[in-house]
Amino acid sequence: MSDSPDPADIGLRYLAVSYHLRRVVDARMNAGGLSLARTKVLEVLARRGPLAQSSLAEELGQAPRSVTQSVEALEREGLVERTTSSEDRRAKLVSLTPQGSKAVAAGTEAGRKVLHEIFEAMGAEDLARLDKILDVIGTAVATAASDEAVS
Repeated sequence: MSDSPDPADIGLRYLAVSYHLRRVVDARMNAGGLSLARTKVLEVLARRGPLAQSSLAEELGQAPRSVTQSVEALEREGLVERTTSSEDRRAKLVSLTPQGSKAVAAGTEAGRKVLHEIFEAMGAEDLARLDKILDVIGTAVATAASDEAVS
């Protein structure tokens, strides 16, 4: 019997912890008025500028219908606006409003604050070690994803 932990068990534990972390961050951000998912939409628009909804969906890695629903809700709240593309009358361009710019800044700050609260308990040495471990995991995930695409 080996004393070393089973990689699959550690992977499952990682998934469980990351799921709970995401829920805590999302709950804290929701309390501030904007969910993590909606903040991500606004962050893409803040970083990239006005985008076609199809490009926004691609950037977020989401189905176009899901993004349409998010954009419609954000538009109702005055955080984004949709206009018809001058290049393709069928396409809608999505852009941040001034209120959306303020909301994304507040949402991002709320998320950063809760992440800081959680991760500051680790200390600098453990954070550096975690950073390196996440690099290794990220590389392994990319390899697994490319293997999956080839299969």
